[in-house]
Amino acid sequence: MSEFIAYRFHVYLYLREGDDNLLCRGAFSEVSGLEASMAPKTYKEGGRNWGEVQLAGPATFPPIVLKRGITELADLWNWFDATTRQANYGLRCRGRIEVINPDQPDRPALVWTLTNAMATKFKGPDLSSTANQVAVEELQLVHEGLELSRPS
Repeated sequence: MSEFIAYRFHVYLYLREGDDNLLCRGAFSEVSGLEASMAPKTYKEGGRNWGEVQLAGPATFPPIVLKRGITELADLWNWFDATTRQANYGLRCRGRIEVINPDQPDRPALVWTLTNAMATKFKGPDLSSTANQVAVEELQLVHEGLELSRPS
């Protein structure tokens, strides 16, 4: 992946579990939406006059937005196109976003793993003969789970 050296985030999308089902490998200059939030539920307990009991509520995840990227495989558009043509289904993928370690480019510093990711927006570059554009301007992914790990 030496051709992606200017980018700091590598993205891998897999059709199924296992690294042999690679849909797309690419690098992006900006990744946003790596967050999770939880809305607590309150419970008013009888006899407890000093505040409410705070219980854990459901977690929510905003869309992941990948901006200004290049990919080796041309399957991102095909994936998005297949997702939009299916009635209420959408082809899901497992995703991995690796933050590149500047001291050791072969080993990621952090790895974010997405569960059941689905493309909801694909934006190509503006076409201009005088501009130096990238292959994918923006890709938005919704997902059902997010995990963070630090490779040893």
